[in-house]
Amino acid sequence: MTIKEWKENVMQYERLIFTICYQLVRDYQEAQNLTQETFLSAYTHRESCDITTVKPWLSKIAANKAKDYLKSAYFRHDRGEISYEQQDTSPLPEDIFLDREGAEKIKCYIEALQEPYALVSRLFFLEEKSVAEISLELQRPRKTVQTQLYRAKKILQEKIKGDG
Repeated sequence: MTIKEWKENVMQYERLIFTICYQLVRDYQEAQNLTQETFLSAYTHRESCDITTVKPWLSKIAANKAKDYLKSAYFRHDRGEISYEQQDTSPLPEDIFLDREGAEKIKCYIEALQEPYALVSRLFFLEEKSVAEISLELQRPRKTVQTQLYRAKKILQEKIKGDG
């Protein structure tokens, strides 16, 4: 690909690449950064791209850059790095106690559910497994698991409202 062809492709696909990045990260500034990173990465590897597949090639690079960013942001949060907004709003001890008490109450409600809702709810709410993981583990169709979770949520909401 020549430099002239490269420039034409940048002009043609710049908005598409930005849109892909923005749709994934939902941050205007970060989407601009990722768009630049996408074109920089693509430029350094432009010889490996066939001129007929530039659009999907750039789109894939953009999606991967955005996904990498999201993973890194997730891990920064998961490691306990806290933003300034979160530092200012530390919960009061009595709020922590009430939250724990409420969580224990909900855990009791989940464990008291009848089957088929009890096992699905325990796996989803307490063990934090995804619908896909539960579906595989229980060898149930995904739609069945979703329906059972929906019904379990309704039952739990009614029990919580009854306490309120």
